[in-house]
Amino acid sequence: MVQPGSDMEAAAICLRKGDIVGIPTETVYGLAANALNADAVAKIFTAKNRPYFDPLIVHVHSISEALKYVHSMPEKAKLLAEEFWPGPLTLVLPKKEIIPDLVTAGHNTVGIRVPSHPVCLELLQQLDFPLAAPSANPFGYVSPTTAKHVADQLGEKVCYILDGGPCMVGVESTIVGFPQGEPVIYRLGGIAVEQITEIIGPVAEQISAGSNPSAPGQLDVHYSPRCKLILSDYTEVNDSESTCYLRYSAPIQGIDLSRQFILSPNRNPEEAAVNLFATLRMTDAAGYSLIVAELLPETGLGRAINDRLRRAAAK
Repeated sequence: MVQPGSDMEAAAICLRKGDIVGIPTETVYGLAANALNADAVAKIFTAKNRPYFDPLIVHVHSISEALKYVHSMPEKAKLLAEEFWPGPLTLVLPKKEIIPDLVTAGHNTVGIRVPSHPVCLELLQQLDFPLAAPSANPFGYVSPTTAKHVADQLGEKVCYILDGGPCMVGVESTIVGFPQGEPVIYRLGGIAVEQITEIIGPVAEQISAGSNPSAPGQLDVHYSPRCKLILSDYTEVNDSESTCYLRYSAPIQGIDLSRQFILSPNRNPEEAAVNLFATLRMTDAAGYSLIVAELLPETGLGRAINDRLRRAAAK
């Protein structure tokens, strides 16, 4: 069982050997491998039990590095990269042949981003290849936001886990593609839609794709805890000791507070995003059989959080 550590050179050695490593990003922890090495990338799919039709995101340390792996970057993509990189934004762009088809699930485009976590950026700067890195958890389960989460679930399957502390965003990156030259949001995430439209104007949304996704996070069932999760007003639920409540900011009067998990007492969606996945893991660890989740207001990061809750409830 591999335990988290802070030895960046140990992580780099594993990656250069073609092994997989748990890495911190500002969004969630990733399960990383050399994105140019198809054999290494295959280990990601095996460790996660991830279907090969679900593409991966490639991580690089700069815009200039990203341009080594894509054929072109539309003007609106450049504007978004200049505004939000490093940060929780992935751009889906035409890939060069150097990116294996395994990374992109056979698509001729690749999702690519520059993460803002300082430890991740330093690691990328020490490597002469980019990193393919989906979330470091078994496929479909709640994403990890600490190194311990990675160790608990994948500690026997990785070469090393680089500990960068708790993730500061807490939900995955927003994904934007340009299928006909115009922007389309494929996944809601750490950059709000309102922030994107402020830079490039109106954007279309295509955030579900059944079984043939153009980008990660589009499958209808995803981000799920082991126990059942429903989206419901408390008044619709028969309360029991095996039920807990995931609340945005205010507890339900008359229900034991020990069974209520508050994402942000100050009604701050950024704080709620940081706490979301860790809180879902806490409910699993506590052995509840049902989570009754409250949706957030459908603005800003609230939309991304609600998207994760709806996909978790779809199970």
